[in-house]
Amino acid sequence: MKTVIALGSNLGDSKSIFSEAIIQIGKSVEVESISKFYETIPVGGPEQPNYLNAVLIGDTQIPPLELLTQLQSIENGAGRVREERWGPRTLDLDLIIYGDLLMKEELLTLPHPRAHERSFVLEPWVEIDPQAVLPGYGKIGVLLKQIAG
Repeated sequence: MKTVIALGSNLGDSKSIFSEAIIQIGKSVEVESISKFYETIPVGGPEQPNYLNAVLIGDTQIPPLELLTQLQSIENGAGRVREERWGPRTLDLDLIIYGDLLMKEELLTLPHPRAHERSFVLEPWVEIDPQAVLPGYGKIGVLLKQIAG
């Protein structure tokens, strides 16, 4: 199943953290493409350093909730601490889409409920898949233009 995963980090050596995370993700997802790394300003939360963001596109047969659990395990392995919502972090891995699946459960909503309004997800995604569609929202290039103003 095609999956899109967004990576974010603003604590520690973000580039090295991303490199290790991509290796770990590759154990359960066939990585097809990875965007370049983008430096972005934080959205919401406390005052904190800028983020490094990227998007990975891959293919997996692992069910979405199991994939989410694996992504959270990778975050934990990178020293992720969940103390403050939208606070600084060593690694954030968000499951953006899982094929065309629309899902709303306590632990996982697909597509990611805020992806359509986050340029730090859409910009790297459109770089590696310009024709991509966010299920329920439309073409990511159009969405990016809408939020860019």
